[in-house]
Amino acid sequence: MSPDDFALTSPDKPAVIMAPSGRTLSYRELASRSRRLARHFRELGLKPGDCIAFMLENRPELLEISWAAQRSGLYFVPVNWHLQPEEVAYVIADSGARVFITSEPLQEVASAVVALVPASVERLMVGGAVAGYGRYEDILAASSDAPLEGEVEGQLMGYSSGTTGFPKGIQRPLSGQPFGTNSILDQMFWANYKMDAATVYLCPAPLYHAAGVGCCMPVTRLGATAVVMENFDAQEVLKAIERYRVTHTQMVPTHFVRLLKLDESARLGHDLSSLRLAIHAAAPCPPEVKEQMIAWWGPILYEYYSSTEAVGVTSIDSHEWLTHRGSVGRASFGKIHILDDAGKELPPGQEGLVYFSNGGSFEYHNDPAKTAQAKDAQGRITVGDMGYVDAEGYLYLTDRKSHMIISGGVNIYPQEIENALALHPAIADVAVIGVPNAEFGEEVKAVVVPADPAQAGDQLAREIIEFTRERIAHYKCPRSVDFVTELPRLPTGKLAKRLLRDRYWPKT
Repeated sequence: MSPDDFALTSPDKPAVIMAPSGRTLSYRELASRSRRLARHFRELGLKPGDCIAFMLENRPELLEISWAAQRSGLYFVPVNWHLQPEEVAYVIADSGARVFITSEPLQEVASAVVALVPASVERLMVGGAVAGYGRYEDILAASSDAPLEGEVEGQLMGYSSGTTGFPKGIQRPLSGQPFGTNSILDQMFWANYKMDAATVYLCPAPLYHAAGVGCCMPVTRLGATAVVMENFDAQEVLKAIERYRVTHTQMVPTHFVRLLKLDESARLGHDLSSLRLAIHAAAPCPPEVKEQMIAWWGPILYEYYSSTEAVGVTSIDSHEWLTHRGSVGRASFGKIHILDDAGKELPPGQEGLVYFSNGGSFEYHNDPAKTAQAKDAQGRITVGDMGYVDAEGYLYLTDRKSHMIISGGVNIYPQEIENALALHPAIADVAVIGVPNAEFGEEVKAVVVPADPAQAGDQLAREIIEFTRERIAHYKCPRSVDFVTELPRLPTGKLAKRLLRDRYWPKT
């Protein structure tokens, strides 16, 4: 199925509603506008397997661009709009994107990108235009929305920062199926969450995230309505659920924390009776937070564990979780294996590296070595998470891949930040770790050995934070700096980061 089907049967039904503004994109408009852009892609010579990239805030155009790529057999790369120009240019170059689309509100970064990408990359801007960009609206106006022949299914290609600091595209194979063919993951999404055409799905997350565009598209493929928050606001979430009679939503634990921090009158002053399922993932949810949400919303929380690589999925509903506190569920896609360092499969209760078999396949774009490292000799795949299963097959995660920081559901890798700080003249040695944060789960902290111990203090801490903010996306930057006389390094020079983290995390 595709938006085209519903453009015929229910053309005026909202495919997308923006909240709180109420701006609406109907199925007729979504089908027409995505066809027009797809025709433009074809006229540019793009063919199945080619790539486009876009950097947009939450707005309907992001989904119509995604559908234009999807129906053209293209890979499409949503770019995090918090990135700095050099970071954006890297993603465009690494992905091989032939087209880059952004918007007028992001023109400051967009203008800087022009000089950093090849002139052969077509650049378009939604809602206006600056030097180096064509007007997106002009392209659509000049194109026909007549059906195109030979349309085939495309694929999202998300970028996830690697431990070296360079983002890697997570590239799953194209199906080659005719446009409108439902994937296995689409069918699982609908079945697991009991969705149908009457579903009203609230997305409070950034659409550039895999759980943003990657979940809104199956909703519109079903003929349902996606309500997308222009920006997350806890009070507006409750208003949107009441106003649009939302049936399903997906959040990260940080969203739950902010909702729970509303005063009682704000929390209880809205009719949430339409809500049937609240999905959550992307970061560990503190058990106390989850218990409070179940007490408030009822046993409608549904958790899953997966990754952008989508090699496997586990799932758990509220009733199961209450009897398996802390678990992320049993396998619903793929088979779980817990392996030790030698590749031996471990029995229930013993911690090891989490692998999946019989699930999805992928490659790290332009990095065959990293792809090979994710697989063992039997073809089982890991994304580097540690955990164990109990006797009933429920998975419990105990660590995070390569000390990745997860702040508010967003993955942040310390190495990139450490690289940015390595040449600071006042820093002799540095490590970046995640430390506890009541709202975001974790926050970024830089632990610094100063070149001159006499300089250690608030002024240098502020300089270090500002130095980082000038070089990388602000959400990745340290929120605090601690000064120490030395870092725990092994004789080989390798940082014993676990020892450093243990100073900040409570013993369990």
